[in-house]
Amino acid sequence: MKQYKTLLFDLDDTLLDFGATEEVALQKLFQDQQFELTPEMKADYKKLNSELWRAYEEDKMDRDEVVNTRFAILFKQYGIEVDGVALEKNYRKYLSEGHHLIEGALDLIKTLYKQFDLYVVSNGESKTQEKRLHDSGLTPYFKKVFVSEDTGYQKPMKEFFNVVFSQIENVDLSTTLIIGDSFSADITGGWNVGIDTCWINLKKIAIQSEITPTYEIVKLDELYNILHVKQ
Repeated sequence: MKQYKTLLFDLDDTLLDFGATEEVALQKLFQDQQFELTPEMKADYKKLNSELWRAYEEDKMDRDEVVNTRFAILFKQYGIEVDGVALEKNYRKYLSEGHHLIEGALDLIKTLYKQFDLYVVSNGESKTQEKRLHDSGLTPYFKKVFVSEDTGYQKPMKEFFNVVFSQIENVDLSTTLIIGDSFSADITGGWNVGIDTCWINLKKIAIQSEITPTYEIVKLDELYNILHVKQ
């Protein structure tokens, strides 16, 4: 029976419902531009955004290029020229205002906090993530928050995790577990540095990789059993 000491939590779509926050932020952004956010445009944005962030995770683009061009690229597909940097600034503001929690996330963290050392490991912008964490009520339960913008590296890069481990006192990789929804960032990242991984596969996606997560769950509360903690 494996006993863990250090838990590394991803943030978006692991503890915070990024989908809900994103929906509100996009609606506000499009209202600002006096454009209707149609289902088609929303689908196009999500596809484009996913492709750009994947390029970032693979170190093919830097973060600024991803966030400052995505809206310009999107609107250009519809023959509309916009200031991508200005739209990103407004979008980031709306995102920072959203702190929708995944069901059961706060209770889980409050419980685990009593028995484990908890840390956040997130790709994103520091101010946005830290504000959302604070507003959600999660901040007091984490020893430290590691965001890619601050570390200079992103998951799944080994360098990101090297920064994390260098700032965790007496870290033991054999009793460290990373928990996240992104196979490419969290599970691959954990695999790269030799720690156990827990994939939150809410959409029940088939694994298309030679990498196998240590655990695979479809609901956050399944962590109680994995960690041998009573609800």
